Amino acid sequence: MPMNLKMIASVGVLAVLGACANKPGSAPAGSNAGVPSDVRIVKSRDGRFDGEMVGTPSPSSKFARLQIGMQFNEVTKLIGGPTNMHTSETGKRWIPFYFGNDATRLQADYSGEGCLTFTGGSVFGGGTNELIRITADPSGAKCAD
Repeated sequence: MPMNLKMIASVGVLAVLGACANKPGSAPAGSNAGVPSDVRIVKSRDGRFDGEMVGTPSPSSKFARLQIGMQFNEVTKLIGGPTNMHTSETGKRWIPFYFGNDATRLQADYSGEGCLTFTGGSVFGGGTNELIRITADPSGAKCAD
C-alpha cells in the first residue's frame, strides 16, 4: 500500500475512534473550555453522562422541575407538550456502525419558558429521547441555534 493511502487510512480510523469516545451530550472530561459563561455542565440524574443547563429557570418555571437525563415522555407528562418541535442530524449520523442514541437531536420549544434538547435516537430507529440540554430563556432568543 502506498504511503499516502496508509496515512489517509490511519487518519480516518483515528477520526472514527475519536468521534465515538464521548457519550450523548457529554463534554470532554474535566473541560469547560469553549463553553459560554451562562452554560453549566451538569450530570444526568443517573450519572451516566453530562448535559448542559443554559441560564437559570425561575423557581416558578416549568423548567425548574426538570433534570438532565429525563425521557421525553416523562417531561411531557410533567410539564405538558411543547409549542413547537424540530429535529436535526448530528455528525454521529455518518459514523459507520454507530449504535448510540445521539444520531439525531430533537428540540422542543416552550413559549415563555425556553427550549429543551433531547437525543433523537439511533440511525436504525431505536434509542430513547433523553434530555441533554435545558435552555431557560423566556424570550426564546437562545433557542434559535
